[in-house]
Amino acid sequence: MVKSAPPPTTSRKPSKVEGLKEKSNFLREPVATQILEDTTHFTEDAVQILKFHGSYQQDNRDNRVKGQEKDYQFMLRTKNPGGLVPPQLYLALDKLADEYGNHTLRVTTRQGFQMHGILKKNLKAAIATIIKNLGSTLGACGDINRNVMAPPAPFKNRAEYQYAWEYAQNIADLLSPLTGAYYEIWLDGEKAISAQESPEVKAARERNGNGTIIHDTEEPLYGTYYMPRKFKVSVTVPGDNSIDLYSQDLTLVVITDAQGNLEGFNIFAGGGLGRTHNKEETFARLADPIGYVAKEDVYDAVKAIVATQRDYGDRTDRRHARLKYLINDWGVDKFCAKVEEYFGKPLEPFKPLPEFKYDDFLGWHEQGDGKLFLGISIENGRVKDEGSFQLRTALREIVEQFNLPIRLTPHQNLIIYEIDPENKQAIQEILNRCGVVSDPTTIDPLIRYAMACPALPTCGLAITESERAIPGILERIRVLLDKVGLQDEHFVVRMTGCPNGCARPYMAELGFVGSAPETYQVWLGGSPNQTRLAQPYVERLHHNDIESLLEPILVYFQKSRQPGESFGDFCDRVSFGAIREFAAQYQPQTTPVTIEAETETSQAASRPRKARYRVSLHDDLYAKLKSTATSQGRSMTDLVRDALEAYFQNQP
Repeated sequence: MVKSAPPPTTSRKPSKVEGLKEKSNFLREPVATQILEDTTHFTEDAVQILKFHGSYQQDNRDNRVKGQEKDYQFMLRTKNPGGLVPPQLYLALDKLADEYGNHTLRVTTRQGFQMHGILKKNLKAAIATIIKNLGSTLGACGDINRNVMAPPAPFKNRAEYQYAWEYAQNIADLLSPLTGAYYEIWLDGEKAISAQESPEVKAARERNGNGTIIHDTEEPLYGTYYMPRKFKVSVTVPGDNSIDLYSQDLTLVVITDAQGNLEGFNIFAGGGLGRTHNKEETFARLADPIGYVAKEDVYDAVKAIVATQRDYGDRTDRRHARLKYLINDWGVDKFCAKVEEYFGKPLEPFKPLPEFKYDDFLGWHEQGDGKLFLGISIENGRVKDEGSFQLRTALREIVEQFNLPIRLTPHQNLIIYEIDPENKQAIQEILNRCGVVSDPTTIDPLIRYAMACPALPTCGLAITESERAIPGILERIRVLLDKVGLQDEHFVVRMTGCPNGCARPYMAELGFVGSAPETYQVWLGGSPNQTRLAQPYVERLHHNDIESLLEPILVYFQKSRQPGESFGDFCDRVSFGAIREFAAQYQPQTTPVTIEAETETSQAASRPRKARYRVSLHDDLYAKLKSTATSQGRSMTDLVRDALEAYFQNQP
């Protein structure tokens, strides 16, 4: 993809948002005035500042009526460094979802919660409740450091994981805005109760560091204009890529000695996935290894990188404002030289690292101190009660009864930890009663490793469906895998309703990126461990044509893969040219198509498990089934089930 730089920014005017930040009196106005007004929504200028406070103004497009006002509502996002949600905060959020929200919570891909459907008149009460229950929304959105990510696994016997949690929290504190606007607006100036800040963090914030600090201002690190765009940070440990480290603006990797004592951190910088269709100057980019810093210097190094982006990031073109573009335009060497000016010393050479792997930490595990943790898969991050599936009820009962903390994962799941072994059976019984699966081996891997953004109807950037579409698309991919003889195969599928990449589709083995209504750009070739960028294979694919596109690719994969080779690695190895050549000559298979039916079977400990029974269809009948299901907007499985039930009801 073309990665050309725009004209020099020195001769161009700052973007409109830069002016709004300047006039906001450090994030106060016009939000402080308009929150008091009896209206259903904020002005566009206020919306830009509201983001810094953790909220997006949205319009539920499902409820639009021509000639009437938009169905205004607000999405509220929490900021949870390392994904930590104390029990008190979780129960408060669960209650708010019913009082003010749409009765669901949604785990984000940055280890926070989102709550949808809040009305403007309830926004202040909702934020105040979160603050008073040990939470925050400050900086969850806006041109600022976002939620600092860390591996969610609570391994108490692995010191590097504990260091990752500690420094994720400390860096979140270091980069938190200091303006009093947040508490003035949402708590009427009342001082919030918060955990004791590390003295090292406080001292590091006050050190000037060769220009990292702006004097005589309410925001000594950010200044009047804050950052040019969002700034994403993560902390991880060697080998653990549960946080998609290559997609971050800044990632620190914990380095310990043989005894597990902290020595310092490797630094990656310049990752980012947001892009714009038909704008080749925007692109997804992997982070580069920058260097190593000793533990006593890590906060000054972070400040130096933030200051470099703050002072040299593009403030004229918001599409070109992320750190990835600065590093891409300058090159790593020039970027490091500027960082070292702020840092006051050279960065040390990057330390060797093992290969990074992805793990979702689902299921029951020992956490290393005699207690247990449980990773629960949440499809697309949506915590809800629906029919016999009562996930919200289960989580509420478990947290209330056992007072357990939660860690949200970067894959939209959650981990309950600090579980006493004697409570395992009682917790398992709650999950079983509420229809919540705790054994990840019973989950179709296509679903287990997939992610989607919310998209329609509420996200204002969405071009097409994502969260509501992916279950049916995964089902169709599973049927297709069965058809071509890949019944046991799976790969990482991610989908977004627009090119901004919130579900990180550009790191997936198969990525769908919304490009028009019911139409997606298709990306192939990412790695199963999210260490390689995928590439665009098709610019516009209508969702009805997914099978015709994927079938020849999957057949080629089935015939030509190397032993143990993943789908993404295969696509990267053989090249798109070879894939297109095979697809052009491919003739659809005429063998019977297999449809799998699922039933619940009882197992030990009363755990329900899916049992599969296969029924074969020939191609002509399969084509009719697919066409009918598509025209009715239903899944093929539902259509077959209804037809069979109707047939047997009419039998004597």
